[in-house]
Amino acid sequence: MAETYHAHLPDLTIPRFTEMAKHDAHSYAKEFIESGNPPWLHGLFLHWRKLFQEPFKGITNDGGPVRPGLFTLQDEGIPIEQIVDATQHLISLLSPTQKECLTKYHIDSPEWRTWSNPEFLLSDKGLRLDEVSSEIRDGILNILKQSLSPEGYEKALGAMRINGFLGELVDAPRVCNEFSYNFVLFGGGLPCTEKPWGFSFYGHHLCLNLFFYKRQVVVSPLFTGAEPNMIDKGKYKGTRILQREEKLGLELMRSLEDEKRGKAQIYKFLQPGPESDMNKKGRWNHDDQRHLCGAYRDNRVVPYEGVLVERFTEEQKKLVRGILNEYLLYLPEKAREIRLKEIEGWFHETWFCWIGGYGDDDAFYYRIQSPVVIVEFDHHSGVFLTNKEPAKFHIHTLLRTPNGGDYGMALRPLMPGGVEQEYLWEGGDQ
Repeated sequence: MAETYHAHLPDLTIPRFTEMAKHDAHSYAKEFIESGNPPWLHGLFLHWRKLFQEPFKGITNDGGPVRPGLFTLQDEGIPIEQIVDATQHLISLLSPTQKECLTKYHIDSPEWRTWSNPEFLLSDKGLRLDEVSSEIRDGILNILKQSLSPEGYEKALGAMRINGFLGELVDAPRVCNEFSYNFVLFGGGLPCTEKPWGFSFYGHHLCLNLFFYKRQVVVSPLFTGAEPNMIDKGKYKGTRILQREEKLGLELMRSLEDEKRGKAQIYKFLQPGPESDMNKKGRWNHDDQRHLCGAYRDNRVVPYEGVLVERFTEEQKKLVRGILNEYLLYLPEKAREIRLKEIEGWFHETWFCWIGGYGDDDAFYYRIQSPVVIVEFDHHSGVFLTNKEPAKFHIHTLLRTPNGGDYGMALRPLMPGGVEQEYLWEGGDQ
């Protein structure tokens, strides 16, 4: 039986946790930035700031130009009227200062790329749910509810509730709680049904970026994680997320014939070490660990690895579809069906790779990657909990749309007349 998190609860009397208990999100982030501790995470933060200076290009598999013609404008049947109504209702509840904070970013704002998943509030944009009235908070959650599928909305709530549970476990409820998330609009002013706009909802272990154009939606990049991945006491006892992504991934790896499994398993060890085969520089870091497409990695080069899905049996392809369905769960049903068919059309250029073992108790990483989607699953070592080795009770998952698809960027040039530019930028092409 897999190890549970209870054996790895931290000592709350050590300075890390006694100091954290004194802070709210703002003072906690300020202390982190000024002190530079922990140094490995601070180093990653500085690297993120450097990456942010790069113009957006999109993730590619070879570092070359993004591939054209992969994405199209289409009617995906999303309830854009209800989404816009919910957003306009929220705006009507706000003070002038709150409205300015929420709506000041234009559709091309590079700040859209400043989401991140650690508990530190490193980019304070829009409204923070634990700092507004319950009426405003409910308004924000209603926008999520109208924008996502019912099951996707429940998944998001699950991640938020588990974050609150973690805050209780480590006695830091002002830093980690059910509502320690930011919500910010992109589009400038009031959203409407005919022009492009979107929002970012981000915080510890849940980051959702949604771009809307008429009845089409892009939900990418997205990050969902949990430490631990279930609640076993209290108000939300029984809440659990990411078990389907874990179960289906393991079933797929185990179903492969020896030759394919050998090609899929690109590393046997999950972390660098004297006996490890995973010592390639840059392949692992203390915070992202094995996943490659996290915060600020908008332009990363991620080579294809593993084995082609086209070579799988029909049953194995069915498992791949099942995995992808879980990652696309946030999308409304019709939009999800359309997206799944698009991705399936690229199975001839879709790669599956694996890191780690595939026994009942083994932690692991896997990635499915094609020109139009990347999903990653990673069992992590402890951040708040004390397990030094990756364990099944701490999970990170990511979805990216490569070749410029994140944030709806690839769709923008296809819109009649392009995206309305209300700002004059210096130094651009003449």
